[in-house]
Amino acid sequence: MEVEAAEKGTGGRRLLRLTRVETFCAAHRLHSNFLSAEDNKRIFGKCNSPNGHGHNYKVEVTVCGEVNPVTGMVMNITELKEHLQEVIMKQLDHKNLDKDVPYFANCVRTNRGHGLGVQDTGLQSLPRKPTMGADLPAFQRREEI
Repeated sequence: MEVEAAEKGTGGRRLLRLTRVETFCAAHRLHSNFLSAEDNKRIFGKCNSPNGHGHNYKVEVTVCGEVNPVTGMVMNITELKEHLQEVIMKQLDHKNLDKDVPYFANCVRTNRGHGLGVQDTGLQSLPRKPTMGADLPAFQRREEI
């Protein structure tokens, strides 16, 4: 978890960014239903194997908002952790993204696509809506870090 100061919000209250990092393992196959089998193999190479392949992923979710003058928090850190467990870890950790996660059934599972999927399926339901919303989760394979 990381907390960093941001600019001033309305009424001169301070804005803070709160970042939570989670890691998970998942399998997927790089494949597009819009391409022929030959084109999929040429474009995605060994990552197009019907058996798929796995990665260890790191996802960073950042919320930004005004500090609540009563609690001194942008958002309750425990609530953020629990929410991310629900929308990221339970849905994606040790799953086959192609077969176990309905959102990804008909799209190519790139790192950007993973981030969009999490944003579309769960981040809108954060327990408290920070003033400036939540950034698109940044997905990286751990070997890229």
